[in-house]
Amino acid sequence: MKFKNPALVYAAFAFLISLLVWELTARFSGWSAQVFPGPGPVLISLIELTANGTLIKHSVASLFRVTAGFYLAMVLGIPLGMLLGRNTPLRLLGNPLIHFLRPISPLAWIPLSMLWFGIGDLPAVFLIFLSSFFPLLVATTIAVRSINPIYFQVATNFNFSRFETFSKIMVPATIPSIVTALRLSITIAWLVVVAAEMIAVQSGLGYLILDSRNALRMDYVMVGMVVIGVIGLLLDYIMQQLMKIESTAWGTLGSK
Repeated sequence: MKFKNPALVYAAFAFLISLLVWELTARFSGWSAQVFPGPGPVLISLIELTANGTLIKHSVASLFRVTAGFYLAMVLGIPLGMLLGRNTPLRLLGNPLIHFLRPISPLAWIPLSMLWFGIGDLPAVFLIFLSSFFPLLVATTIAVRSINPIYFQVATNFNFSRFETFSKIMVPATIPSIVTALRLSITIAWLVVVAAEMIAVQSGLGYLILDSRNALRMDYVMVGMVVIGVIGLLLDYIMQQLMKIESTAWGTLGSK
């Protein structure tokens, strides 16, 4: 039997197997329902938290922080990466600092971010910005440096202005690499916001998990985990759709 979308069938099958393993583990592991609740109690808690608005409030708070930090990283990281990719002296000057800061985990900045910005959205947005900025910066720089020099020679022969070179050569040629970097960065940003919310703020899915743990409500903890996974899947799906946009294929046309 053939299916129109076998990937969806496999995904549904994997989901059902996961639910079965979860249920069997909850039943026969020896742990109490308060320590390891099964799918049923978690589903009931999911409905409860959705009905009273708690889950929506925390989800919106997390998405707001991710959106703000991620967009800020895009606005600064991508243009700076293009500049470094085309300007060799500037790249040689900035590379040591970039590659020194890049391996530092964004979570290591939590104490400083709390001192600088206090408690609230700003430290979480700052951490998300850091987690997304360096991957986008490095990926964009590499993408610009990978453009065939012949394209720039042709642009010079046709007396392209800097804006024309940027808009007609650099942007189309780097879009595939940038979109891939965006997909990876949004996943990292989503991981970081949950960790940051456990320390620096009093709302969001990370805070919901921590607060539920303190209240010994493991069913709420698992609700938070499930929602984090679902939203993560949706964010990744959105980025996958961006990769399918026809205009993102410019950089790969020469290899076809």
